[in-house]
Amino acid sequence: MVAARRRRNDNRALARRAPSRAPLPLLLVVCEGEVTEPQYLRGFARAQGANTVRLHVEAPGGDPRALVERAVELRDQAVARAARERDANLAYDEVWCVFDVDDHARLRTARELAERTGIGLAVSNPSFELWLILHFRNQSAHLTSKRAAEILGKHIRDYHKHVRYDELSSGYADAVERAASLERRHLEAGTEDGNPSTGVYYLTERIRELGKANRL
Repeated sequence: MVAARRRRNDNRALARRAPSRAPLPLLLVVCEGEVTEPQYLRGFARAQGANTVRLHVEAPGGDPRALVERAVELRDQAVARAARERDANLAYDEVWCVFDVDDHARLRTARELAERTGIGLAVSNPSFELWLILHFRNQSAHLTSKRAAEILGKHIRDYHKHVRYDELSSGYADAVERAASLERRHLEAGTEDGNPSTGVYYLTERIRELGKANRL
């Protein structure tokens, strides 16, 4: 009888206990690359400090249109689950797609679908490796994906699509500045998203912004 009363008292105490803080923002990122992009983004999010942002990274592969379609599908599934379980924290606060320009035929339709459905895009031309290169140096000349990997290999020893964010973190601020400078140059020339360019910093700066707002 005493044990039963203790359990009831414990349950009442738990019911009265209010959460100490609001739930952390939950972001979904759907990537084209299965290794480099997830490794970088997870490492970047961890580097922002504990208890700041919840980051869910999916890497299903496929072309840009397929990635956006998958992002919409996952978002809608999360919304349905949140409604079913009556827990709004199960729904994603923001959804992003990360992919390369390369020679994808459905790039334009991917952008149109993303705009209609509210999916954020972080697009690199020619590839995500450009974003990594910008952590080490400027890159204003036209670039192929093969050449980008070769350049990156000179800065990251034994680079084979695997990265550790702590090897790039010291160059992050420079990468943001360089990426923004490339974007301004293309906008002025009327060659938006031209080669070379990358919008990955829009996503990383958003993660950083949310992290600052929720840091203990």
